[in-house]
Amino acid sequence: MESRIRVFLLRTALAGLVLAGLAGCAGSTLDREAEADQVRPVIDPQVQRRDVRAPKIDTEDFEAGGYVGFMSVEDFGSNTVYGARLAYHISEGLFAEATLGMTDTGKTSYEVLSGSSAPLLAPKDREFRYYDLSLGYNLLPGEVFIGGRHAFNSALYVLLGAGNTRFAGDDYFTFTYGAGYRVLATDWLALHVDVRDHMLDIDITGEDKTTHNIEFTLGATVFF
Repeated sequence: MESRIRVFLLRTALAGLVLAGLAGCAGSTLDREAEADQVRPVIDPQVQRRDVRAPKIDTEDFEAGGYVGFMSVEDFGSNTVYGARLAYHISEGLFAEATLGMTDTGKTSYEVLSGSSAPLLAPKDREFRYYDLSLGYNLLPGEVFIGGRHAFNSALYVLLGAGNTRFAGDDYFTFTYGAGYRVLATDWLALHVDVRDHMLDIDITGEDKTTHNIEFTLGATVFF
């Protein structure tokens, strides 16, 4: 009986030593993992940096250039239009612009059907010449991307203005509105796409009415 008790006690002591050893090993493993977590940063600061080049935009406020396209003069057909523009940028969004353009008009449907036996206008009076003063605003300044490496500053803008039109030997007050898209090809050169409506009251065809004379143009300007 006494020998059995001794065997039991020895086994119990041996089991306790084994458990203590396992607990010590587990504790040391946890300590090593905790120390490793403390040494290893959560965010690795070794980030490969890339070179970023800031856009070089001319800081001058004046912009001048020319444009060409086609213009549809109501009742007188569509013909090539060309002109010049000068703009002053008041702020980042607001700018003022002056334009001067001209186009030659064609024959009306009445003149075509009558075989030109009764022309409405003399050849010298068919030139449609205008000048306008407008205020514009850049609605959506941003960038346009070409490929994966080329980005150009751009802006979608609207314009509203008034001026004078010389046509059929007379002068007419003209109300102008439109929109355009500008892309800065370089730090000093800008490319434009514009659409504008020149509204004026006229009675050449025998009816007093407001005509809409729409032009579509492509242009280029330089900053100075």
